Amino acid sequence: MVKASEYREKSKAELLQTVAQMKKDIIALKNKQSPGSASSEGVKIREMRKSIARVLTVITQEDRKKALLACKGKRIPLDLRYKKTRAMRRALSTSESNAQTLRQKKRLTHFSQKQYAVKA
Repeated sequence: MVKASEYREKSKAELLQTVAQMKKDIIALKNKQSPGSASSEGVKIREMRKSIARVLTVITQEDRKKALLACKGKRIPLDLRYKKTRAMRRALSTSESNAQTLRQKKRLTHFSQKQYAVKA
C-alpha cells in the first residue's frame, strides 16, 4: 500500500498510468478468484480498489489546486469555494458589519460619549 503523500510527488501522467495498471491488476485478480471461496484475492481486490481511489483523489486535489491558482484575483467558481457552514457563508464580512449610516456617523461625532474624571 502506497501513501497519498508519495503519489503527490508524481506527475498526472504517471498517476493515470498507475490507475490503468491497477485496473488491469484488479481484472486479473477477479479472473483468478474462484467463486464461493473466501480467498486472499478478495482482500487484495479491496486494497486495490482503495488504492485506485487514493490515486484519483490525489489527481482531483491537484486539479482543484491548479484551478484555484488560475482563478486568483478573479471570481472563484462555486465548486472551488470553501464550504464552511451555511451560517458562516451568510454572515456579514467585517467591513459590512462595521459600516455605519450617515445618521449614525453624525450622532457619534456630535453626541459622543462623555468622559468623566471620577467614576460613579
